[in-house]
Order: sequence, then C-alpha cells, then structure tokens
Amino acid sequence: RMETDYNPMELPNNTGFEDDSDYRDFEGTDVKDMRLEAEAVVNDVLFAVSNMFVSKTLPCAEDVAYINVETRERNRYCLELTEAGLRVVAYDFDQTDDRLQTPYHETVYSLLDSLSPAYREVFGNAILQRLEALKKESQS
Repeated sequence: RMETDYNPMELPNNTGFEDDSDYRDFEGTDVKDMRLEAEAVVNDVLFAVSNMFVSKTLPCAEDVAYINVETRERNRYCLELTEAGLRVVAYDFDQTDDRLQTPYHETVYSLLDSLSPAYREVFGNAILQRLEALKKESQS
C-alpha cells in the first residue's frame, strides 16, 4: 500500500482519499522523495543560517531525509526530516545518534527558533523588511 503525501490542513484524516489513486493523481500528491521536501526546507531558511544542505552521506528515502545545518553561532546539527516533522539527531554534520531523544518540530522555523537566537533575529528582521516593503507598496 502506498502512502500519500498531502497537507493535513487540507483534508480531514477520515476522508479515505489515501487509497484513491485517481484523487492522488488529480491533486498531484503522489508519493514523493523526502529529498525534495528537504531541499525546499533548505531553500526556505538558508538566508538565516551560516550553512545548510541536504546530507549526501546519509540515506534519503521516501519517508526520511537528513539536513545538515550550521547556525550563525557556529553550532552544527544533523536534522532528520520525516512525516512527523524535523528533529535534531546529532550535533555534527552527517551523523545520527540513536541515544538522542529530541522532540519533533512541525516546522523548520520552530526548530531553528529553539536552537539559534541569531536565526530568530535574522528571520524576524527579514519579516519586518518585507512588511515595510508591503506598506510602501500600498501607500504608492
């Protein structure tokens, strides 16, 4: 049985659409490699960290990908990305430590917010700049 990948905000859990391949094809929500999801995560927040990239060493699959991130404080982490969310699995690039029991975060924003005050500042400033730009646009 193949799993679908859809935003839980779009559909309630009890629709039964998971098994309806016509619906999957129609929505374009066929099974996708977690690597694509990981690349999107990296592209979203790269501007607010020192370095971030999908691991080429650790195996990516349909249900898991690993992302290396170095915060602006120069701390290194290896993150695991699954349907459950993101979590730290090691305190260095391309590593996993089974003894680490770190919590899952629904978004990369909340995970980085918890790890890096500098990320929080840079991200917050980017949002403020965007809001200022929108304000100027609406006034012209």
